Amino acid sequence: MTDEWATSKAAEATEATIGADLHIELRGSGLRMGLMDALRDAVRTGRLAPGTRLPSSRTLAADLGLARNTVADAYAELVAEGWLTARQGSGTRVARRATPRKPSPGAPRAARPARPGPTYSLMAGSPDLGSFPRAEWLKAARRALTAAPNEAFGYSDTRGRIELRTVLADYLARVRGVYADPDRIVVCSGYVHGLMLLATVLRRRRVRQVAVESYGLDLHWQRLKDAGLRLPALPFDERGTRTEELAGPGMKGVGAVLLTPAHQFPMGVALHPDRRAAAVDWARSAGGLILEDDYDGEFRYDRQPVGALQGLDPDRVVYLGTASKSLAPGLRLGWMVLPEGLVTEVAAAKGETDWASGTPDQLTLAEFIASGAYDRHVRSMRLRYRRRRDQLVEALAERAPDIRVSGIAAGMHAVLELPPGTERTVVQAAAWQGLALEGLSSFRHPSTPPARDALVVGYGTPPDSAWSGALDALCRVLP
Repeated sequence: MTDEWATSKAAEATEATIGADLHIELRGSGLRMGLMDALRDAVRTGRLAPGTRLPSSRTLAADLGLARNTVADAYAELVAEGWLTARQGSGTRVARRATPRKPSPGAPRAARPARPGPTYSLMAGSPDLGSFPRAEWLKAARRALTAAPNEAFGYSDTRGRIELRTVLADYLARVRGVYADPDRIVVCSGYVHGLMLLATVLRRRRVRQVAVESYGLDLHWQRLKDAGLRLPALPFDERGTRTEELAGPGMKGVGAVLLTPAHQFPMGVALHPDRRAAAVDWARSAGGLILEDDYDGEFRYDRQPVGALQGLDPDRVVYLGTASKSLAPGLRLGWMVLPEGLVTEVAAAKGETDWASGTPDQLTLAEFIASGAYDRHVRSMRLRYRRRRDQLVEALAERAPDIRVSGIAAGMHAVLELPPGTERTVVQAAAWQGLALEGLSSFRHPSTPPARDALVVGYGTPPDSAWSGALDALCRVLP
């Protein structure tokens, strides 16, 4: 340990004990009384909240140009009056019982406290956020930022950092069967951002219609609609989305199609090989594009992994991936593997609105993947989600044997079949039980007629501590 390091740490410790910066205006009545009046007023109005740690008498005296004894005497009197508290090692703080006065008539009212959220959530689409690998991520961040060149913190390539694009190309080829040259990858701020960029490019290419699946997320559809695109829906059956109908008269004028082929969301079916081929055949013959949403391709349990559709024709398929399901949506990291002819246009569209994604997280993710930590995390989460899926199936078999479960060979959610006419009632009953839950109708395209009542249960969402409670609440509301 060097003297410089020890001195630096001592300075940091001193700064950490100083307390909050204060804006104090002294008015008449002497310096000590003026300071006391200003502090009382700050507490009364709530500008200094109960428990706030004040600067030391030395620090505040230096800030205000007062003698230290003046500040120390003011603090002592306010402690005696009950406005402040002082304790050895804890400094001087605003007393917990000190409360702000009621606002005068006409003053702005404070916002009402938000209603408490649900006790449990089984909403689909989110991973277990409590399992984010904080320690490993921090190690990767330290290594990545230590090794980063200075230019990495400037304005970077619109497509994303080359370190991340290179690592992603290797990873996607190895794990998902994607043809992914680094020069054909564009990093974006999550899947929705990528979809918005693609919608912009499609409109500029005079595409007016993008076919979508009959079940999906309205949030995604709305982003396409916002770009002025029409969204005809393809029918769905037990073999997945009926992509052969892309060549039919009902899809005339369609220039692209949005699919979740590895694990249809939310129905949970892998697209049949014949229909994968039909989609690629349509794209080649019609000059169209397939937008492949591979949102949870790493998580599979009872079947062989289904490779990305992009591997069948990299010049006709745009592959979209994200760290939102494998790590956490708060990272805001996604990627597109583009046909060569689209890279310049997509990068230009990104540059118009969001020049570059954040460098530190890109470099950290690159290091996280390259070190093998990403693979280890995915394997660990795959085991965890599989255990939860098995517990869900076992609980339903015991407590709700008439409920059929489907879509569970992969992913982080299941579809629970309900008796006809009961979906809305069950969702309402769940809300009364403090359980956030969605019915299948929430994911149905407006042009798709109702087919069945069901629940979409996200068993990946709850933290471990809440999983058994969420499962019990679910079983209580099922018919």
